[in-house]
Amino acid sequence: MAQVAMRPHAGLVPDVVWRPLGAGDLAYVAALEAQIHAAPWTVGNFRDAIAAGYWASVGECEGRILAYGVLMLAPGEAQVLNLSVVHDARRRGLGRALLRRFVAVAIERGAEQVFLEVRAGNAPAIALYAAEGFLPVARRADYYPGSAPDAPREDALVMRFAWLRPSVEGLRRGDA
Repeated sequence: MAQVAMRPHAGLVPDVVWRPLGAGDLAYVAALEAQIHAAPWTVGNFRDAIAAGYWASVGECEGRILAYGVLMLAPGEAQVLNLSVVHDARRRGLGRALLRRFVAVAIERGAEQVFLEVRAGNAPAIALYAAEGFLPVARRADYYPGSAPDAPREDALVMRFAWLRPSVEGLRRGDA
């Protein structure tokens, strides 16, 4: 997919360029991942995802990666494996824009449904996914490691895109 400059929500984020996650990004993205998540992906996880042909993307502004994610495509479905926004760029529409890009790619590639997993306690992410048409379909008990060494494990909420056939171009632009 070509680089596309877009404004997820006018006025909130300067021009963001979405491009494929490349080998040269791995160390930096893994470092961001370690700052964002209690159980972060490693360089090896990202490398393996790219090698497996998963659709991986980063959103950059002025040379700085602000958001990134990985989408696994399979016959008839897709799964968002990672969708992350750096702390100081949250609540500016980047997560929504990347999620919409993922759904657009899934539709283009013939998926009939899109799944994702989210920590059951991550209310902001759950609200975003619900607002974008994802509905809870299952709960996985004790799925995620605790957010600290002594913290209890956390359940995962499995969500599925409530399939509508929206305009792929509208999703890509972030205005559907």
